[in-house]
Amino acid sequence: MKILFAGGGTAGHIIPIIAIIREMRKIYPKNNFVFFYIGPRDKFSSMLLMQEKIKIKHIFAGKIRRGLSIRNIIYNIIDILIKIPIGILQSFLYIFFLSPDLIFSKGGFGSFPSILAGKLLLTPTFLHESDIVPGKANQFLSKFALEIFISFPKTKYFPIEKTILVGNPIRREIIQNLKKEAKEFFKLNSIKPVILILGGSQGAKRINDKILEILPNLLENFEIIHQCGEKNLKEVESDIKIILRENKELKNSYHLFTFLNEQELSFAYSVCDLVISRAGSGTIFEIAAANKPSILIPLPESAQNHQIRNAYYYGSNGACIVIEEANLTSHFFLERIKQLFAYPEILEKMSQGAKEFSKPQAGKVIAEYIIEYLSK
Repeated sequence: MKILFAGGGTAGHIIPIIAIIREMRKIYPKNNFVFFYIGPRDKFSSMLLMQEKIKIKHIFAGKIRRGLSIRNIIYNIIDILIKIPIGILQSFLYIFFLSPDLIFSKGGFGSFPSILAGKLLLTPTFLHESDIVPGKANQFLSKFALEIFISFPKTKYFPIEKTILVGNPIRREIIQNLKKEAKEFFKLNSIKPVILILGGSQGAKRINDKILEILPNLLENFEIIHQCGEKNLKEVESDIKIILRENKELKNSYHLFTFLNEQELSFAYSVCDLVISRAGSGTIFEIAAANKPSILIPLPESAQNHQIRNAYYYGSNGACIVIEEANLTSHFFLERIKQLFAYPEILEKMSQGAKEFSKPQAGKVIAEYIIEYLSK
């Protein structure tokens, strides 16, 4: 069986695809599945896909940018008149010769050409939406999908008769109880609580800046595991040398990483007592599956404000605290963190809320659904 996956090219699109493929391989380890991926070129996504032995085909993809700046208008014209038509032609030829049994789209502008080409070639298509508010591409592509898997109960703009609530697929391998191994890996020697700071695959510079402003005060009370992002590493390292140059003891409580790979992330979730993160759907569902309290700082520039809406929905049962970036002053941020640890019952309630929200079987549910459809 040949299954073609399509997506936007970011880690948020690729990791759920990997989760689904792993579940399909677990269900039928001896089945002759052949997995393909089609989407825009992205170095990090390609690395993840190649590790899973997924065959990759890159295409051109364009998107419509909001705002009436000259720059946006020029880019929109190029994408509409050149990139998107070329991407559709590339996808059409690839799908025609591949003849997949099914296309599974993770959505985003990168999946637009392949889903449109798949529709022209009458290839059955399924769609997954990560966020509570779908992007414009997924709203349009939903017309061509047989079924639409959604992550949040109140996801808008889709025909209700097509939707199936499953959650956002996560790699279940990162949710393990590895506290002993994690302490050894991160060299955690103190009894201080551990805070995990996640900036996503690219980091979050403005969160990094706030953390560095309060870092000495944080390290007096906590150990910090900080994923800063590759683009921000040199700047953070330079600032750390200045901030902690006279205090080696505090420096031993700070653990800086460009990026946490799957094993390292598993260790980090196992050992941390609180997660501070943006509010991408993938990260929210990982935090929930790990049953960890969290402070979410939504990215204000996210399309359709989806991170803000994701975060507030997730926090509606007490699973997290949402701090919008406009309110993220250094003093308020520090005091909010300290307040949480001053009242352990609040952290426990947040953990329980995360557990109630979590859907760690999402990948398995989708995998079973795909296999059942192909078996008919």
